[in-house]
Parts: sequence; C-alpha cells; structure tokens
Amino acid sequence: MLEGKKILLGITGSIAAYKSILLTRLLVKEGAEVKIVMTPAAKDFVTPLTLSTLSKNEVLVDIYKDSSWANHVMLGRWADCMLIAPVSCNTLAKMANGLCDNLLMSVYLSATCPVFLAPAMDEDMWKHKTTQQNVKTLKLQGNILLPVENGELASGLIGEGRMAEPEAIAGYLINYFTERITLSGKKALVTAGPTYEQIDPVRFIGNYSSGKMGVALAKELKKRGADVTLVLGPTQTPLSLEGLSVVHIHNAEEMLNACVAVFDNMDITIMAAAVADYKPADVADQKIKKNDGVLELSLHKTTDILKCLGNKKKDKQVLVGFALETNNERENAIGKLKQKNADIIVLNSLRDESAGFGKDTNKVTVFNSSGGEKSYETKSKEDVAKDIVDYIIEYQNA
Repeated sequence: MLEGKKILLGITGSIAAYKSILLTRLLVKEGAEVKIVMTPAAKDFVTPLTLSTLSKNEVLVDIYKDSSWANHVMLGRWADCMLIAPVSCNTLAKMANGLCDNLLMSVYLSATCPVFLAPAMDEDMWKHKTTQQNVKTLKLQGNILLPVENGELASGLIGEGRMAEPEAIAGYLINYFTERITLSGKKALVTAGPTYEQIDPVRFIGNYSSGKMGVALAKELKKRGADVTLVLGPTQTPLSLEGLSVVHIHNAEEMLNACVAVFDNMDITIMAAAVADYKPADVADQKIKKNDGVLELSLHKTTDILKCLGNKKKDKQVLVGFALETNNERENAIGKLKQKNADIIVLNSLRDESAGFGKDTNKVTVFNSSGGEKSYETKSKEDVAKDIVDYIIEYQNA
C-alpha cells in the first residue's frame, strides 16, 4: 500500500521511541523506502544499528560526522512525507518556535513535503496550556497531528499522551496516500473568508468570517489529488496557504469575477465564503467626517454568486453552497438548495456554540438535491472538511 513511497522518519528522545522499531519494519513491509533521522537523545532509547538494519539505510544523527555532511535540505526534499514518531514535548516546542539545534530540526525546517507528527508524553504535559498552544501553532502551519491515545503511560498513570500504535500510524499514512488519488485529475474551486464592501477609504461593510472552513476544504481537496483554486477574501486570521493556488479578492464583485473566470473548467465548486449581501450605492472618495446628524447609507444588493454559478452549472459539475442560519435552519437550507440550483448545501447554525465565525470547530448538516440529509457531530474544521469531501465524492459516485 506504500509501494514506492519515500518516508523520512524522525525519532526523538521519548520512551515511546522503542515503538519506532516496529514502525520502521511495518513501513518497509508495506513497500516504503525509509530513511531515519534521530535526535541525540533518542539514542538513549533505541540504537541506530537496529534501525539501520531494519530500514536498510544509514541512520543519521549529526549534521556532520568526521568528513561527511548530512545534507538536511536534500533530505527534506527527498521524501514524499516526513513522519516524526515519537515527538517529545521538547521537540514539539522547538518545532512550534522554529528552533534549529539538531539535524532533525534542520530537516524539519527544510522539508517541502507533508509532515505527520505522533506526539508522546505524560498526560499533564500533553494537557498543559503551553503544549496545546504549540499543537495549535503546528496545525496552523500545516502539519498533520496524529491523535494521541489514552492508556498506561511511562509514569504509571492512566491517561492521554500515549503515542499512537505503529499499526495505527502506518494505517494513517496508507489512508493518506490512498485518499490522494481519489480526486486525481479533478479541478476544484473553493471560496473562503469575507468580502469587504467599501464605504470610504477607511470603512467597509463586512463580517466576522475567518476563512478557516474554506481553507480547510481547499487543503482537503488538494490532499485528495484535486487541482484546487482558492478564491480568498480579506481575512484577518493567519492561515497556512502553502501549496494552494490562491486568488486574493477584496469585495463581492471581485469574487464573482474570479469565480466566473474559472467555473466552466471546474468539476467541484464549494462556495464557503461569507459574501456580503449588500454594498454601498456610493463610495466616498474621502473619509466621511463625523457630525451631529445621522449618517444614512443607501445599500444595493450584491450579485448572488452561488445562484449565478447555479444557473451556469453543467450536469457533471458539483456545486456546493453554505448556509449559516440563526432560525428555521433546516427550512432555510433546503430552500437555498432549490433556489440556487446547488447540488449540496452545508448548514451550520449560529445557535450551536461550537459553530460560527472564528471558531476552530464546526457542526454541520448536509443536504443534497436528491433529498438526502446527513448530520455530523461537532468536530475540528479540518475533520469537518474531510466529512464534506467524503460526502461530495459519495454524491458524485451515487
């Protein structure tokens, strides 16, 4: 299942490093070519000789040894993916802050491939606010965090923090590379973030959209092998856009034009942006000064981008819209599905505390034009993106 894949395995100083022996064996058995980089502290838990024997490659620890130099840049470019298992609490912190004091960190900071992290530490360390902030930072930077397990820890306590078992880690990688081919050759368009409709040079009409959900969808589509175009509004939230083809826009008209320009060539279009419904009829050339009177704005409707694309949609294209509602959620979502000639509508409600603008989680219900309806529990936006893309693929194949 991993035939021909090049996997760079990083091992850090954690008692869970003993699992890297079985992990190396499993990856090689699945057909992967494995190269290993260890931190000096990792040698206290597992020997380079054992790992080099299993991987059939020299295990690297030092940036230079005698007269030889380990080219960390080439290592980072060689791999189809980098897997660091285990990731100690110390290395997790170094990665989140960009420290570079050993060969493994040099390779990580040079890596151009997807990076998977399998943390391992005691429960109190795992749940510490600093560690969780480091995890959040690393995920934001595009790293893929494998879930820790709950069980017996090295301290003798029972709790969260165990490194995922080697079989589970190998399974994650197999699923990752298998999923990558499901949308190979497909073109996808995703919109994300808000639009800002200018009032004067310093003011605008906008909303609180962070763009997180749309970016997560774009990344998930790309991970599945699709050629993705992301049309992104002026979000103020730091987002990792590495590897994505991004068209930056400011207002609804610019988003409309960017979408219409490429829509005919798209197999999948997901309209996740929060587009302003109205814009000022007139835009002031100079800042509007405050006075004692009432400021009145005349607003005109913006073009309904989803409906516009729905009218242009061909039979084999899949068009997905979002409905953020505050009341009569189900009825409004189904109504939008029909009115816009969309194939799928993703509903989330502002009445759900875990959903809405700026949140890292979402809770959605998905409707399709054939009458299908499916609800999901609260999940991270990355996991919601996986569910939505799975739903789209299932809909396409129905």
